Amino acid sequence: MRRGTVAAGPAVAVFAAVVLALSVQSSVAASSPGSASHPTLASGATLLAAPPAIDVNNVKTHLQQLQTIATNNGGNRATGTAGYTASFNYVSQKLTAAGFTVTAQTCTTCSGSAKNIIADWPGGNTSNTYMFGAHLDGVSAGPGINDDGSGSSALLEVALQLAATNPTMTNHVRFGWWTGEEQGLVGSKFYVNSLTSAQRTAIKAYGTFDMIASTNGGYFVTGTDAVAVKLREYFSSISVPTETSTECCSDDGSFRDAGIPASINSTGASRTKTSAQVTKWGGTAGAAYDPCYHRSCDTYPSNVNSTSLGRYANSIAYAVWGLTTGGTPTNDFSLSLSPTSGSVNPGSSVTATVNTATTSGSAQTVALTASGAPSGVSVGFSPSSVTSGNSSTLTVSTTSSAAPGTYTITVTGTGSATHSATYTLTVNGTGTCSSPGQKLGNPGFETASSPWTATSGVIGAFTGNGSPRSGTRSAWLNGVGSTNTDTLSQSVTLPAGCSSYTLSFYLKISTAETTTTVQYDKLTVQVGTTTLQVFSNLNVSGYTLRSYNLSAFAGQTVTLKFTGVEDSSLQTSFVIDDTALTVA
Repeated sequence: MRRGTVAAGPAVAVFAAVVLALSVQSSVAASSPGSASHPTLASGATLLAAPPAIDVNNVKTHLQQLQTIATNNGGNRATGTAGYTASFNYVSQKLTAAGFTVTAQTCTTCSGSAKNIIADWPGGNTSNTYMFGAHLDGVSAGPGINDDGSGSSALLEVALQLAATNPTMTNHVRFGWWTGEEQGLVGSKFYVNSLTSAQRTAIKAYGTFDMIASTNGGYFVTGTDAVAVKLREYFSSISVPTETSTECCSDDGSFRDAGIPASINSTGASRTKTSAQVTKWGGTAGAAYDPCYHRSCDTYPSNVNSTSLGRYANSIAYAVWGLTTGGTPTNDFSLSLSPTSGSVNPGSSVTATVNTATTSGSAQTVALTASGAPSGVSVGFSPSSVTSGNSSTLTVSTTSSAAPGTYTITVTGTGSATHSATYTLTVNGTGTCSSPGQKLGNPGFETASSPWTATSGVIGAFTGNGSPRSGTRSAWLNGVGSTNTDTLSQSVTLPAGCSSYTLSFYLKISTAETTTTVQYDKLTVQVGTTTLQVFSNLNVSGYTLRSYNLSAFAGQTVTLKFTGVEDSSLQTSFVIDDTALTVA
């Protein structure tokens, strides 16, 4: 898995509610993931072809084979090596014997001779194709068992069980095992670029499964596509909470960049688990999700969490069966807002994004309306209707007579079904701006670090890439050329009743990366939990003024935070200077 930081997006917002009831106690599913039962709909309707329980021991048999392949071929399964070729042969032979139509696609843009595996199960409407994938290659440092033997093995076992049960197919299912992921998503990108426009349109959703057995992991489902919706249904049914990931990148990016709805689903890589996540999932706070990420210790069985491996394998089966088997699917969609709240001074406006996704059947027209706005507040959409899978801009406008207070506005999308999400609007008081001025302490980093909180070595007197714009000091994030995360933050209080709140800073970005398409290294700018912008190695520039309207945070104490994440090679430097948060 290629790793950086990605901003948490609309996937964390409201999804269409699906009520599920377990046919067995969730504790049984948790303690015995290899034989987990599958939920039925509370209404009594069930899939015409229920998915079988995926035995985690079968998945582990595939992992053992991949470990043996690595051991016998120089200790790894990297693209272009004998280890990858043996992995390719193992998976493709299993699929061919099971009855799949297997295409060995030579990746001519990959470094070294390597092939993708594309496996189609016969039947189903090919105009409604749902695709599931994992990368078959690893890094040269080790066997690549969790990254990504885990996803590859779970996907293989689900495919073999599909062949064994041979359900009636309504929609078409395709599986992909990618080469060159660790080289920069090269194999999946090659596949997507080989598709015609009609073939891309036929793929209604793609889910990638990358590192699903992290020993200190969580459950991360990141996306709003139909596959992600089904995975959340499954995990909800066994009482396992999910989050969206702040790590990237995997082969979902190749599909998303081509306009195909996609998600990445994992148990985490090199980022550290928080205490809140320990409360959810257990494990160790402050330790990496996978302490053997991209290391020689990524081996079987020592670096495999059997519980999460089994749960994820069964969630894949649930999604495959739910999206491609049984009766004709009903057209349906999800609706969410980002952000879900905002503050505004009377006479001003605030915006949010209304996101929709096709969760079943075909895309449809969704008409957007709003209710609950108080006197002096109006709500508009641009556009007022969208095709599911697209977004609209919500604008909440206030007059000078709008009464201060907090209000709940309900946004409703109406198509073949109706779904809604809520937006919390705070209208600020109209009192005098009691405390105008610049609110950040040590804005140019000239007096040591306080009141900034920063990773050691971020603030200092630098030359070269980290040289300041003015004065003698700056904040230099990353620039190491190996996997690392730097942070810079400051808590600040914004007074209410002022007319403008402007955050500004100068940012310089330099990089040794040569790509013009892939965001390997990223800087995320946040206020509280709201992401203002994400910069990357693709945004190289000298010192450039960046500014943002923070009026939505009036009357609040918030944390301004910069998070820089660099992947395993080739440095990118993010240098910040001359910050300001000006209130007037």
